[in-house]
Amino acid sequence: MLGRVADVPEPAVLVQATDLTKRFGSFTAVDGISFELSRGEAFGFLGPNGAGKSSTMRMIGCVSPPSGGDLTILGMDPVSQGPAIRARLGVVPQEDRLDEELTVRENLLIYGRYFGLSKAIIADRTDRLLDFVQLSERGGDQVEPLSGGMKRRLTIARSLINEPDILLLDEPTTGLDPQARHVVWDRLFRLKQQGVTLILTTHYMDEAEQLCDRLVVMDRGKIAAEGSPRELIDTYSTREVLELRFAPDEHEHAAEVVAGTKADRMEVLADRILLYVADGDAALLQVRSLGLEPLASLVRRSTLEDVFLRLTGRRLEDG
Repeated sequence: MLGRVADVPEPAVLVQATDLTKRFGSFTAVDGISFELSRGEAFGFLGPNGAGKSSTMRMIGCVSPPSGGDLTILGMDPVSQGPAIRARLGVVPQEDRLDEELTVRENLLIYGRYFGLSKAIIADRTDRLLDFVQLSERGGDQVEPLSGGMKRRLTIARSLINEPDILLLDEPTTGLDPQARHVVWDRLFRLKQQGVTLILTTHYMDEAEQLCDRLVVMDRGKIAAEGSPRELIDTYSTREVLELRFAPDEHEHAAEVVAGTKADRMEVLADRILLYVADGDAALLQVRSLGLEPLASLVRRSTLEDVFLRLTGRRLEDG
């Protein structure tokens, strides 16, 4: 197992936040949120850019003090015991901050020395970590020519060199192509299976569904909802969604007509109309019975993006 088992018993709740607030001057980035994280969980903050996710992560990472509320991490106070907490955290920032002029192995060696680890321990862990992130054959290569996905995996390996109690991941796959994203997801899923506690932020709803046992949906600094992905979808959406696309000059009229259907809910977006229903195929037949023929139609299952649209009135990418 890559994660460290503490020598002394730890509380089941690793992170406890009550009315946590972060202000920058007159701007409130995080507005009185409360949550807790248990050992072995994969916990996520889902929301658009500017929702307060990264500000929350910086407070958990002990690099930005709270402006108000209470925050306890690993049973300690992040303000007075920040260094002790940081020694037991792994951090994967939004941007890969690797030394690109050094080799893959040298990046892990230097980072391990920050934690006071011996060269022998670092060498042993480096072998295991590079194997885990599928970079064993690139250990002697310089970082600069590596692909974005490889650099991301190296950043994850580096964050595990101190065998942290908690791994913080801020937008772990932003900027990666779909294939690279799935490789990173696989590595993170394996970490979760090994009992590593994960906290991640993302604005990708499929990422949250893949990785998170439990998550909070954030919007404008507040928590709009909390639960497992399945619980949130069951609570705030329907089993299926019918997506309809019409010609631009027909879009507004079609929306007025479609409003007469028996959908649980309707969302009119700039490029399509969404009908939230139990049976998408039956809903499409009803739309056609009203004299409408869409240019394109799609029946799909509800996702966390539908939850976010229900809670905030906008899509994740509109944030």
